[in-house]
Amino acid sequence: MGHRLSKIYTRTGDDGTTGLGDGSRIHKDHCRMEGIGTIDEVNSFIGLLMAELNSTDPYLPLLARIQHDLFDLGGELAVPGYTMISPERIDELEASLDELNADLPPLKNFILPGGSKAAALCHMARSVCRRAERCLVALSKTDEVNATGRKYLNRLSDFLFVMARLLALRDGGQEVLWVQADKR
Repeated sequence: MGHRLSKIYTRTGDDGTTGLGDGSRIHKDHCRMEGIGTIDEVNSFIGLLMAELNSTDPYLPLLARIQHDLFDLGGELAVPGYTMISPERIDELEASLDELNADLPPLKNFILPGGSKAAALCHMARSVCRRAERCLVALSKTDEVNATGRKYLNRLSDFLFVMARLLALRDGGQEVLWVQADKR
């Protein structure tokens, strides 16, 4: 990157627009910017989750890889027509998901976010990931969007759900089971 970010403020966005990687400018409330911002939120929650885990946690490298994928996906949106997320990333994420899910007990109830701090942070990342996916679906109605990125987010939210379950059980917590209103 060199000295690309030597000056943080440019004042070019003061008019309510922002520049894309292809040189075009769009309004800051455009669906594309909503997608970029929401993907950044997912990435930030994963960073917060990683900060909560022990520095030797075996899941840190996998979460770091996911953070890079999310940054790549944001880059795709920032440069219309550019592709960085490949179908192989979805395959790798599915393989990791299957591995994590293999030792978990089957779900017989819905679960609520919580169980441990790490699990709750993972649920936060998952719920924001679902919103990011919805942003890409909305954007794809008007603009060309790499379908692989949308699929990646769909799979990532599944992955984060499974990881939240695993963290709740691993960290000495318990999964918080939803109880129907008439049974509370």
